[in-house]
Amino acid sequence: MRKTALLFAGQGAQIVGMGHDLAQVHLTAKTLFQQAQEILGYDLQRLCFQGPESELTQTEHAQPAIYLVGWIAFQLLREQYPALEFHATAGLSLGEFTALAAAEVFTFEDGLRLVRQRGLAMQAACAQTQGAMAAIIGLEEAPTREVCAEAGVALANLNCPGQIVISGAVELIERACELARARGAKKALPLPVAGAYHSPLMASAQARLAQDLKQVTLKAPSVPVVSNVTAEPHGAPENISARLIEQVTSPVRWEAGIRHLLNQGFTRFIELGPGKALSGFLRRIDRNVESLNVADLPSLESTLQALRAPASSG
Repeated sequence: MRKTALLFAGQGAQIVGMGHDLAQVHLTAKTLFQQAQEILGYDLQRLCFQGPESELTQTEHAQPAIYLVGWIAFQLLREQYPALEFHATAGLSLGEFTALAAAEVFTFEDGLRLVRQRGLAMQAACAQTQGAMAAIIGLEEAPTREVCAEAGVALANLNCPGQIVISGAVELIERACELARARGAKKALPLPVAGAYHSPLMASAQARLAQDLKQVTLKAPSVPVVSNVTAEPHGAPENISARLIEQVTSPVRWEAGIRHLLNQGFTRFIELGPGKALSGFLRRIDRNVESLNVADLPSLESTLQALRAPASSG
């Protein structure tokens, strides 16, 4: 039996128009957009379909929007391919919440409320600090850590070989980019984000998220869910809550988490939600595994065709 993992997109994947063609054709998608509006009390569908981009990109909107579209992709895949079996889930930062919902740790509705509150808390933290992030391309982890230590910034994302994201105060990120280039980075590019995610500058968001998590019933995962913090499967429900709070200021160990799944024998990965960033990371980590995605109607259809294809006997 092939071992399949579901991967859920994180913040930054948002794009105006996401989910629109799915809702035009599939009643399930349309219904979930309507349900989200009732839960949140505002028209998230309009932002997803029409923007403006500046509003959709705001953390308080982007997080529930990406969570919702990832969940819709998941539901449509199960609906259109009832034989779907998956044996683990993972999600990049925000996507970890969708991964946990898919593993039945909490309900879709509770997850949507959580990511809305998480987005508000993180946006407030951004407003209180002058933070920035930058992508460091072509420099390994050890010298990048040295750059971070020297510049006084944090490692934020360890995405795949040759791509690391750093996070910290604006002026310190500029200095870190200079140091990274001096050490041989091919590129050191500031990212268009509102603040210093996955750094100590986000600490004020943790207390608010902790309070929100206390209002939600967490269950043991139905399949392993890889933690961004530990790069290993989550443990008991009380530990899940602690890791989600810790995740706000901790580095996202994405590459290590994927390598854990590879070491466990996973050979098929299905990315759910807008964009294909996680599929790109996966190709950089291991080109030999099967990578599928569901972001819109064409990708849903191509993934369904791949899943329905008879297994190769060769």
